[in-house]
Parts: sequence; C-alpha cells; structure tokens
Amino acid sequence: MTPDPLNRLVAQLAKLPGIGEKTAQRLAFHILRAPGEYAAELSQAIREVKEKVHLCVRCFSLTDAETCNFCRDARRDERVLCVVETFADLMALERTREFKGRYHVLHGVLSPLEGVGPDQLRIRELLERLNDSRVEELILATNPDVEGEATALYLTRLLKPMGLRVTRIAQGLPMGGDLEFADQATLAKALSARRDL
Repeated sequence: MTPDPLNRLVAQLAKLPGIGEKTAQRLAFHILRAPGEYAAELSQAIREVKEKVHLCVRCFSLTDAETCNFCRDARRDERVLCVVETFADLMALERTREFKGRYHVLHGVLSPLEGVGPDQLRIRELLERLNDSRVEELILATNPDVEGEATALYLTRLLKPMGLRVTRIAQGLPMGGDLEFADQATLAKALSARRDL
C-alpha cells in the first residue's frame, strides 16, 4: 500500500490537464527521487505563480507587473492589435517572431452551449481599448473551429463600423502537409484563401 502523502501528490498531479493516473505516478516518483531542493523549488515556483502572476490591466495577458512586457515594449507597433483566445495562443504567435504589434486576450470564445456570451469575454475591454488607441488594424487570431469562427464573426460585425481594418489569420494547409491527407474543409479554406505570388 502506498503512503498517503504519495497518494495525495498523485491525485493532485492527475488533476492537471493531459495528465492521467500513470503519468501522475511517474511525476510523483520523479519528485520523490529528486533532491529535496528540487521539490522545494518546485513548490516555491507553484506558490509564486499563484501569488504573483495576474492579468495585465491593458491586454489581459499574464504578467507579474501592472502591465505586461508586450504592452510596455515601445518597439511594438501599436497600430496593429492581434486578438487571441488565450495566453497560450499569444505565446504560439510570439514563437513565430513574425508579429510585432500588440495583443488583446479574450480569455475564451463565444460558446452559447456552455453559457459563454460576450459578457464573459474581454470584449467590452477591447472596445474601450480601441476607443482610446491608435489601432488601425485588428487581426482576429481565434481558432478555426465553430466557436472561434463565431467569435471572429461577432467581433467583425462589432468592429467594422468603427472604421478599423479587421483581418483574420490565414487558414489552410500546414507547412509540410500533403494534399492527399488533408480534409475537405481544410482544402476548401486553402483554396479560397489563396494569394498571388
């Protein structure tokens, strides 16, 4: 029979997204075998992230200051604003090193079946921000699923009358993908979003 503290650790680790019982056990055994300093540093890091990390007051990204690094960086183009669903999406875009504008994180998408409407997202704050800014182009970078498309459409209808250029990230085939294995919807999007070379 395993000790209660180990069982509690496994149970807590198994609550993490994408972590099942076996992976939780492996992680728990890793922590158990690691030097005591590692466990102390891990618990301190978890405690600090809960105590110090919060939403940026401007773009609703994650930060440990009042405003995040993206909002404070004067080199970023404040005329272009990219709207994303989550902080993870923001980081995915940042990893490309292609986008040099600013961000706005919605913290979700419209999903009437789950009770998520415009009031549950950071849409009101986006509108307030746009009224007080020099934004010329708004890039909608929501996921290409039903909820992401619905959110992009809702935002487009809301923002177009403001005279902003509203664009959507391109969709289609991934780099290195084979046409033969692409689904019909992806191929259709790729064809309709084709561009001149």
